Amino acid sequence: MPTPRMEKIIPVLKREVKKYQTPIVEVIAAERNDPFTILISTMLSLRTKDTTTAEASRRLFRVANTPKSMLELTAKQIEKLIYPVGFYKTKAKSILRTCSILREQYEGKVPDTIEQLVGLPGVGRKTANLVVSLGFGKDGICVDTHVHRISNRLGYVETKTPFETEMALRKKLPRRYWKDINVLLVTWGQNVCAPISPHCSACAIRKWCTRRGVTTAR
Repeated sequence: MPTPRMEKIIPVLKREVKKYQTPIVEVIAAERNDPFTILISTMLSLRTKDTTTAEASRRLFRVANTPKSMLELTAKQIEKLIYPVGFYKTKAKSILRTCSILREQYEGKVPDTIEQLVGLPGVGRKTANLVVSLGFGKDGICVDTHVHRISNRLGYVETKTPFETEMALRKKLPRRYWKDINVLLVTWGQNVCAPISPHCSACAIRKWCTRRGVTTAR
C-alpha cells in the first residue's frame, strides 16, 4: 500500500471527531485562552484520564490561575486540589518550581518557544508543542502515545519513539495540518483506534491504513 495521503485523511477525521468528546486540554484552551492555564492543565493531564484532569484543573484554577497566585499556595495545598491526578505530589512540586522560574526569568509570563518551555520542570516536548500551538497560535506538532501509534499504524511514518515521530512529521506533514493533528489523532485514538484491538470495522479512515502492528481488531 502506498503512503497514505493526509490530504485525504484529515478532512474525514475533522468530520468524524465531532461525534466524540474533545480532549480536555483543548476544552480548557477554548474556555480560557490563556497560555498559563494551558501549560498547567497539560502538566496535570500526563498519565491522567481526561475527566480527572478536568476536575483537578478547575478546582486548582478556582483558587489560583496565575504564577503569582499559585506561588501563594504550598505544595500540600496544590496536592489536595489536584488529587487524584497521576503523580500528584511530583506535579505539585513541578508546578511551584515552574511558577518560580516564570516569575524570576520571564516576568511572570509563559515563554512562547519550545526551547524555553522544555527548560521548565515537568515540561517535555509534548507539553511544549501543545502550549505553543494552543496558547500562542504558533505551529507545533504535539506527539503523545496516540499520535505516535496512529501515525505508525497508518504507515505514514516508521518510527520507534514519540520524538522520532515528531521529527518525521515535521519533515513530512504539510504545515497547515500541524495544529490539527494532535486533537484529531488523540480523539481517534481514545474512541476508535485503540492501542489493543482497535475498532477497524468502524474506522472511517481504514481504507488508507496499513494497520501496521495490528494483530487483533474489532
